[in-house]
Amino acid sequence: MTSTVVAARAAWSGIVPAGRRLAITDLHGNQAVDFLVFDARDTAVRYSAPDTVLAQGNIFLTTGSVLMSNEHTPLMTVTEDTCGRHDTLGGACSKESNTLRYGHHTWSQHACVDNFLIEGARWGLGKRDLVSNVNWYMNVPVEPDGTLGIVDGISAPGLRVTLRAETDVLVLISNCPQINNPCNGFEPTAIELTVMDGAAE
Repeated sequence: MTSTVVAARAAWSGIVPAGRRLAITDLHGNQAVDFLVFDARDTAVRYSAPDTVLAQGNIFLTTGSVLMSNEHTPLMTVTEDTCGRHDTLGGACSKESNTLRYGHHTWSQHACVDNFLIEGARWGLGKRDLVSNVNWYMNVPVEPDGTLGIVDGISAPGLRVTLRAETDVLVLISNCPQINNPCNGFEPTAIELTVMDGAAE
């Protein structure tokens, strides 16, 4: 078992071998964790939000949810979730979306897309490889008229989500640096990542 604390606003990437589990712990509460996953042997096979939503019959993820690829194959399965619901729709913040939503003064702020590009480059990935991502702990309710909101999170200190790799996977994580909406309580904080053997520990 190996654990790493990922600082506020920082990124992480790594290979999680088939059968191993990755636990993502929200150390301080109300911290969104942007997440992409690829087949480590062929990164053209990567997380697909539409395939995942179709397979679950639900836009939210929790225990038992399977992250599906664009080939409709399983990449990772949520085996434990002490938070209860996670987002598949909100996407990753970027300089462009920050500027559009919050004003030109936000252009210089670091964003999740920057983190994904930095970590992806270590594995030969570029902007064309970024797809719609999972947002662990992010609270994005869907209103009756179909509109989305980004509101205060439902997480709390110490809650965690654990995923089992169904094949060797490459995981990219952005510990979201967003300070302009409530997804991080306007104050990004650290998370902990733990890679464990397949059996419960």
